[in-house]
Amino acid sequence: MQRSKVFATTAADNQGRFEPKDWLFFVGLSFIWGASFLLIAESLEAFTPGFVTFGRVALGAMTLWGLRLAFKRGERLDPSDRPRVVLLGLVWVAIPFTLFPLAQQWINSAVTGLLNGATPVLVAAISVIFVRVVPRGVQLLGLMLGLVGIILISTGSAAGGASQARGVLLVIVATLCYGFAINIAPPLQAKYGAIVLMSSVLSVASFLVLPLALINLGDNQWETSPVVALVSLGAIGTGLAYWIMSTLVGRVGSIRSSFITYLIPVVSLVLGVSFRGDTVGSLALIGTPISLLGAFLASAPSRNPKGTDMPLRDS
Repeated sequence: MQRSKVFATTAADNQGRFEPKDWLFFVGLSFIWGASFLLIAESLEAFTPGFVTFGRVALGAMTLWGLRLAFKRGERLDPSDRPRVVLLGLVWVAIPFTLFPLAQQWINSAVTGLLNGATPVLVAAISVIFVRVVPRGVQLLGLMLGLVGIILISTGSAAGGASQARGVLLVIVATLCYGFAINIAPPLQAKYGAIVLMSSVLSVASFLVLPLALINLGDNQWETSPVVALVSLGAIGTGLAYWIMSTLVGRVGSIRSSFITYLIPVVSLVLGVSFRGDTVGSLALIGTPISLLGAFLASAPSRNPKGTDMPLRDS
């Protein structure tokens, strides 16, 4: 498959400052995904990592298919687009959703959420390499501040030894997958809308991760709190969240939509400390406000609006 067929970009609906609707998506998604790491930790109290991965993906797919039927969105994918949808199912869902529960066997939910803030740095780097979309001015300054913050968070989080370093590495690989996915998704979102695209992506991912659920299947325990956590993680933290994220990518572009992960660390930190007694290193705490400042600066109006104009759809 040629690179130009996979890594393509479109002009976002909103090239200027975020509109109220953009901020609503931005903040709402930050809270949903910030809480997801806590829900993963709760789910792991009774379920294996592989079952957590399959459960959230399958429930997310069912949620979006329900919305798709409710909105009467029966479009079929063009055969030429199917390989990219399969690729998105792999790098946007199957791989990272497998790695996060594994990582949280060695690092807590607060640290996982903090590390997830590396996503915008990787999205921008991949955009520069493959799509030739280069952030400039205040956006670039925000990106660099975000990078500094993530370095501090990673250094502070991996200080506890080889096991914690292993967990940190898995999260970084997962965020790298997000970096590729968010650069692949915009043209497909423009063509099909968020519901059609993400219901298809999550359906593909469900089949990809199904074998993981069968590993040590008998070790799963059906306790009330973990079941509620897993259902919430799938229906809200995956199905609803990916619908919002895909819509946001179409509205403000891949790089700026990825800046939500600068706010996710704060949500995951507060929830992890409040509900699970998670602890984080001092360097990670220093890095968090630096990342937040980077998010604020990076949401400045784009100075590089080049791209192929395509009508983008919210749903």
